[in-house]
Amino acid sequence: MRVLVAEDDQKIAAFIVNGLKQAGFAVNHASDGMDGLHLATTQPYDVAVIDIMLPKLDGLSLIEQLRQRKIKTPVIILSAKRSVDDRVKGLQVGSDDYLTKPFAFSELLARVQALIRRSSDVTEPTRLTAGEIPLDLLTREVVRAGTKIDLQPREFSLLE
Repeated sequence: MRVLVAEDDQKIAAFIVNGLKQAGFAVNHASDGMDGLHLATTQPYDVAVIDIMLPKLDGLSLIEQLRQRKIKTPVIILSAKRSVDDRVKGLQVGSDDYLTKPFAFSELLARVQALIRRSSDVTEPTRLTAGEIPLDLLTREVVRAGTKIDLQPREFSLLE
């Protein structure tokens, strides 16, 4: 599963990118809106996490341009702007979710997984079975003989 993160704050971006990679996602990072637009229009993503206040091209304009180009990648806005009007505007331009800073990474991860689950454009299966071992690709859960097996991200990827 591929995620685009468009975030100009390097500390927050590193936190998100590292967390998503540890959860088993392939992640690309853009530090400004123009780079984010380029990546989003040239590569397929399962979900995008976009900050509103980006240099060169703000996040709302980035989302508007994606939707004008018929790119249906689910988008989570990540922003310090907390007012109801800001959230409504973000949803109206075409985002699918809105999360305010500061945030818990576990909540961001759950929202990313929920958007991927709901996305009608998901072409890859979300569950695999190897013999009697089912793998849930969204929750990264593996069960054998009724017992959950905790795997490190690399172990899960190898099993997948």
